[in-house]
Amino acid sequence: MPFHTWLPPAHTDAPAAGSAILAGVLLKMGTYGFVRIAMPLLPAAWRDWAWLVVVVGVVSVLHGALVALAQTDFKRMVAYTSVNHMGYVVLAVGAAGLATDAGPASLAVTGAVTQMVSHGLITAALFLLAGVLHDRCGSYRMRDFGGLAGPAPVFAAATGLAAFAGLGLPGFSGFIAEFQIFTGSFASAPVATVLALLGILITAGLFLRALHQVLTGPLRAPAPFTDLRPVETASIVPLLVLVVLLGVLPRPLLDVIEPAAAALTGLVVR
Repeated sequence: MPFHTWLPPAHTDAPAAGSAILAGVLLKMGTYGFVRIAMPLLPAAWRDWAWLVVVVGVVSVLHGALVALAQTDFKRMVAYTSVNHMGYVVLAVGAAGLATDAGPASLAVTGAVTQMVSHGLITAALFLLAGVLHDRCGSYRMRDFGGLAGPAPVFAAATGLAAFAGLGLPGFSGFIAEFQIFTGSFASAPVATVLALLGILITAGLFLRALHQVLTGPLRAPAPFTDLRPVETASIVPLLVLVVLLGVLPRPLLDVIEPAAAALTGLVVR
């Protein structure tokens, strides 16, 4: 924010596989640059401008969630939730620059990197599920669909699981990441953290609305809708399995992230 405006049109025009790669890998290049280049090489400058990074993060969280709530296109809605979720990462690394205590700062950075991993898994799955809608019916508009849980129970279960993971429910990787982000950021940026918490409420509303429109009610679709094919299941289910595993057993991932986060905050926090 405000440099994100290319993202939703790119997702809308790209095929499902392209959107999954864009969300799962390429969206993380900027925040990876923060934690690998900007923060360790220029720690004093990062501390001086961390307040601006925090502001950009909060605006990204709220703007992304509110604009996603206004969407009628399922894929475009998921694209704007990416702006929202990456805003949490920006908030966390900014709060680490404002911190005077290395403990909360390290926790915030750990949460930011965990969120990068988690968001890549969850949003890639959501874009692949959006691709199923387009493959069957040639449309992403949620008002064109309804009652798909009947003819496509596996698709409905996968979509529900991905949506619940996206709104940060406990038991999923998104909860681990966002809990660390909010806990670590609150110490140095309490007002910004409280404002960013509103993003979770808005995200919950938009995902529940989408599930209600697409999966429940009387059956409605522009064309006959069949359940996930084996190749689609093989693409989507492993991502969701990782989301659940990291939500229940995050320690193997945290063992990789925490030492690097501690070293980074040792350079930034003074």
